[in-house]
Amino acid sequence: MMNPTSCDTFVVLPPLTKNGIIFGKNSDRPGDEVQEVIYVPAADIPGSIKCTYIEVESAGPTKAVILSKPNWMWGAEMGANECGVVIGNEAVWTNDNDGDHDPSVKRLLGMDLLRLGLERSSSATEALEVITQLLEKYGQGGPCSKSDPTLVYHNSFIIADATTAWVLETSGKHWVAEQITSGFRNISNALTITTKIDRHSSGIQEYAKSKGLWNGQGEFNFRLVFSGETKPYGSRFIAGEKLLEKLTAPGNFKEVDMFKILRDTESGICMTGDGPGCVTQGSQVSVISNNRPSVHWFTATPDPSKSVFKPFVFTSGSVISKHTICASGDVPHTLYSLQSSAMKKSNREDVLELLRNMEAECVQELELVIERVKDDLSELDELLKDCVETEVKFYR
Repeated sequence: MMNPTSCDTFVVLPPLTKNGIIFGKNSDRPGDEVQEVIYVPAADIPGSIKCTYIEVESAGPTKAVILSKPNWMWGAEMGANECGVVIGNEAVWTNDNDGDHDPSVKRLLGMDLLRLGLERSSSATEALEVITQLLEKYGQGGPCSKSDPTLVYHNSFIIADATTAWVLETSGKHWVAEQITSGFRNISNALTITTKIDRHSSGIQEYAKSKGLWNGQGEFNFRLVFSGETKPYGSRFIAGEKLLEKLTAPGNFKEVDMFKILRDTESGICMTGDGPGCVTQGSQVSVISNNRPSVHWFTATPDPSKSVFKPFVFTSGSVISKHTICASGDVPHTLYSLQSSAMKKSNREDVLELLRNMEAECVQELELVIERVKDDLSELDELLKDCVETEVKFYR
């Protein structure tokens, strides 16, 4: 079983923020992979649904979703739905990997569970319930890379809406969840839930004893029992906590602060293409609110330190650009190809400065629009489409 090497997910809640809950995630994936951003409208799907490896039963009408996903799989690394639910997942490795809990067996990927959770829920708590019910019924597992069949793992998630957030951590078909109602939280490829368990799978303690993972004495500690770790390991997790603490101190944490965290290369939270293994292939930041439109920012390109965050708002007529969608096979989408080429040129620093100025202007202008609009969001129908196509024209 390989060691954890990638992905960080963050959430910041009021009163540390000005407008609702702020979510952020870097999706660190194999360097030969392309991540696309797609919009899937609400639909009524009869029969079964073919996920990456297996089929699951339909649950009736789905919610509209926007997803950042590896182009070869059905599921997604991160995304949001029209009800203001956002989810990001992480790879975790545990000491329970036999039988129904063997992550190498093709079942539901964590990314499939994430997409199903978004498509079938109207709140963070409902998404938690959807994911855990599917996990218990179908299990999780299967290669998480198209080119590396040994990349297999269990999953953890941050699930949030405008009022609450959950950390969900799993091992096979068993799971625990911790509700977060204030402050901040991050996860990074290691189990973090110890004894504060607000929900859990039925019989988890008896199961742990039957597997020889716990002697039944003292308070049940999920992290210790299922990983053997007394504290979260990994420099990125610790660095993420410190960055959250620093940037939330003024009590006015904003989307641009989350941009800054996801762009932090020194900590390794932002994985550049300079090293071996994984690269940050896509990033998402969401500002979720009950009293104003929620805004979801996506790069749709690798390495947020060299990318631009572009906004999306759910409307009755939402449309996105074809330039963030892979047309077929392993051919990268247009924005991915153009941005990759631009970052190899000698004048890339000048290009980056211009792009960052465009991003800053977009943040300011959108804030004014969000404060002004009420029920009619039609002027935001093509918001992401326009931003993507402006960036494409810039590169060309």
